[in-house]
Amino acid sequence: MIEAPTAPPPPDAAPSRGNRALRSAIEWVIIIAAALLVAFLVKTFLIQAFYIPSASMEPELNISDRILVNKLSYRLHEIHRGDIVVFERPDCAVRDPEIKDLVKRVVGLPGDKVEGRDGGVLVNDRRLVEDYLPDGQTTSDFGPVEVPEGRLWMMGDNRGNSSDSRVLCGGPTFIDRDAVVGRAFVRVFPVTRLGLL
Repeated sequence: MIEAPTAPPPPDAAPSRGNRALRSAIEWVIIIAAALLVAFLVKTFLIQAFYIPSASMEPELNISDRILVNKLSYRLHEIHRGDIVVFERPDCAVRDPEIKDLVKRVVGLPGDKVEGRDGGVLVNDRRLVEDYLPDGQTTSDFGPVEVPEGRLWMMGDNRGNSSDSRVLCGGPTFIDRDAVVGRAFVRVFPVTRLGLL
C-alpha cells in the first residue's frame, strides 16, 4: 500500500517589520562600536596623526602640514640620531602652553656631548653631517652639554626659529625618553607634499 505524501511543515512566520528594523539597528550599533574601538586602539598604540603648528621644522615640515607618527616603532628598536619625533611638551616650557606635543629632530642621544660651534653641531667632538638642513642653514653656538641617561637633545631644522633643547625651558633642556610619543614617518597633507620623512 502506497502512503500519500505528507504535506511539508508550514514555513516559519516571517519576522515582522519591527523585528527586522530592531535587528538592523543592533547590527549597526555593533559595527559602529567595533569601528570606534579599532580606531581608538590604532590611535593609542599604533599610528596617530599630528598637525604642525609652527615653522620650527621648515623646510622639512611646514605650518599646517599633517604627519603620521608610528607609536610602536620605539618599542621595537632604539631611537636613532636624525629621527623626527613627536614628544610631550615639558611642563617647564611656558611658550605656547596650548600646544601639548612638539615635533623636533633627535640630535643628541644619552651620553653624547653636544655643542654648537662655527655654525654647525658637534656630537662627541665630531661635526655632525646634517644633510636634511637646507644649504646655508647655520646653528648658533651653544654648550657643550652632556645628555644624561634616559634623556634626548632635540633641535628643530629651522635653527633660527625653533624653541628646542637649546632654549625650551629658558636654557639647555633635555627631553625625557618616556615623553616621546613616536617617530614621524610620513607627511600626508597637503597631498602635493606627500612623502616619507
